[in-house]
Amino acid sequence: MKKYIAEVIGTATLVLFGTGIAVLSGGNLVATSLAFGLAIIACAYVIGNVSGCHVNPAVSLSMLLTKKMTTKEFIGYVVSQVIGAFIGTGILYAILKGTDIGTANLGANGYGSLSATNISIFAAFVTEVVLTFVFIYAILGVTNDESKSSVAGIVIGLTLVFVHLLGISLTGTSVNPARSLAPAVVVGGEAFKQVWLFIVAPFAGSALASIIYKIVNEK
Repeated sequence: MKKYIAEVIGTATLVLFGTGIAVLSGGNLVATSLAFGLAIIACAYVIGNVSGCHVNPAVSLSMLLTKKMTTKEFIGYVVSQVIGAFIGTGILYAILKGTDIGTANLGANGYGSLSATNISIFAAFVTEVVLTFVFIYAILGVTNDESKSSVAGIVIGLTLVFVHLLGISLTGTSVNPARSLAPAVVVGGEAFKQVWLFIVAPFAGSALASIIYKIVNEK
């Protein structure tokens, strides 16, 4: 049970600070990228020894596919992460409701009219698959080498910063179905209609990274 509670807390923290800073900074590239990355680093060194600090269904999928967790654990992790994401979004909603900014934008991902670059649906899908692939591949690489365990949280956090620097202007950067689902549900409208892409593409990128890692890296 502790690992599931840890995932709730970690995901809530990631979503609150990541999407919160994205909204408050007007989508500033550097500020938002650092917010997501630093949130992961902070959580990794607090709950990493409890749950592994997945805080992302795509990460948990890679652990399932590489046989580091059971199907039952995977389901428990994903449910916990979704709950955490909604808690984080709920806190952000409550805060923004008391400001002049309002709650029309809670950091939801998007393509087309919801993208800063009006990215097409195909390009958005490719973007999310590639960004998630890079993120998950890095996670698998650093967590499977015990000699890197002391710096794993930093490497993973900086990799998340790295992928956000490219993705923010394109899709807002998801690479995390739970992080995308909660804001889209609360905001509703077009953001909710588009959220399927930010669930399917990260899972596809995670599966691809897991397969490639097994082929290339495992002996």
